[in-house]
Amino acid sequence: MKKIAFAVLAGMLMIAATTTSCKKSDNMPDPPIDTTGNGGGNDTATDIMIRGVISSSQTWTKNKTYHLRGYVYVTDGATLTIEPGTKIVSNKDSAGVLVIYRDATINAAGTATEPIVFTSGEASPAPGDLGGIVLVGQATTNGNHSVLEGGVDPNFSAFGGSNDEHSSGTLQYVRIEYAGKAVNPGDEVNGLSLYGVGAGTIIDYVQVVRGLDDAFEFFGGTVNCKHLIAYNCADDDFDMDDGYRGKIQFAISVKDPVFTDNKGTSGDISNNFEVDNINPNNGFLFTRAPITFPVLSNFTAIGPNNATGTSTDYGYGMRWRRGSKFILANSIVMGSQKAGLDLDDDSTVSYYKQGISRFYNSFLNASAVAVPYKIDKLDPKAIPPVWDTASLRVMTETTNRSRYYATAADMMLADPFNDAAPGLKPTTGSPALTVPAAFDLTELSDSFFDKVSFIGAFDATNDWTTGWAIWGK
Repeated sequence: MKKIAFAVLAGMLMIAATTTSCKKSDNMPDPPIDTTGNGGGNDTATDIMIRGVISSSQTWTKNKTYHLRGYVYVTDGATLTIEPGTKIVSNKDSAGVLVIYRDATINAAGTATEPIVFTSGEASPAPGDLGGIVLVGQATTNGNHSVLEGGVDPNFSAFGGSNDEHSSGTLQYVRIEYAGKAVNPGDEVNGLSLYGVGAGTIIDYVQVVRGLDDAFEFFGGTVNCKHLIAYNCADDDFDMDDGYRGKIQFAISVKDPVFTDNKGTSGDISNNFEVDNINPNNGFLFTRAPITFPVLSNFTAIGPNNATGTSTDYGYGMRWRRGSKFILANSIVMGSQKAGLDLDDDSTVSYYKQGISRFYNSFLNASAVAVPYKIDKLDPKAIPPVWDTASLRVMTETTNRSRYYATAADMMLADPFNDAAPGLKPTTGSPALTVPAAFDLTELSDSFFDKVSFIGAFDATNDWTTGWAIWGK
């Protein structure tokens, strides 16, 4: 996302209501419905309007519906507890954004049968009706971004710190639907934004559905996650930068072929993965520390596969660039539109060539109009050139033990390109079941990783999305 400006209403007052009260959330009369960010709405016995600043701990209960009206900031050490089964909605006139700020925490622990759902309150839901969820922590970043994106109040715009073990709380069995606050054309808030979030935070079983921008974006920090789903989001599904150094296992990325956000003349594209260290337009070197270095395993990432009507703004299965390092292991990336594995910029390529970065023990497929491997944006004056595409392919398919499949069907997943009901589990005889997963790299030996035997997000029997995740939107 790009840095954006937004006129934040001044004089937002502390929320005075508790969940057992029907008073106004900000103790003020409701303004008329508008498009400036706070919007209107009235409390009832079961519908609670939430605005402004939450500076004391409170609990949201499943017998009420909570309406986010514009930007809502949880701060001053407060804990926001959300019961399993609670519904939080937003309407397009105000596109609510929930910000858990640096010293506050969220305790949103749903269950597989009672997920916590953030969604649109409109009769005909659309991407951008909800703004999104923003966690702001105290872990280290490299300063690529100096403040939060998305037009937040300047009083709540700083992020990061020096505590890599910091906790912003818990998000568990949470679904985020129709997010992506459109502040300016082509410039929106993400489904779940994680700014300098530390490793003490628990993020497990979270789905972002039909978002207008990125599904998950990690701005530095060290948070570790499991069981993430990005489904039918318009821009990048897993976007990482600012020195993010966490671990993620078991994740899904599924793209709607016809749905991307408005790119305008930016030249931007939509990818399953887009991972940077810094943006050189900010005046930084690619080597700015800490360097983005995610360690990822057991992803299943499904591109548009050149289906009828595929948006011209679709790009790569994996786009690693701008000085980032990475490990992506035991994963499936298929149906990419422009290229499967793309490395941009000399330093990014050099890390892969040295064996620091790896697409490891994984499966790759690109659509009929794509190239499997791509190297781009190298220094044209380098003699000899830093590397070439042929060498990238050889190293990936030998040293890194990954396999390229010219035909997606050869991976034998149930029905991966059925966007309304994607079948992502491997079928009998699939190489995802017969090729053993590998955790023999130092980075993968960490106890965080479950040492499973299969490639991709699923084995043949266990569907961890059952009950709480949703499809067909």
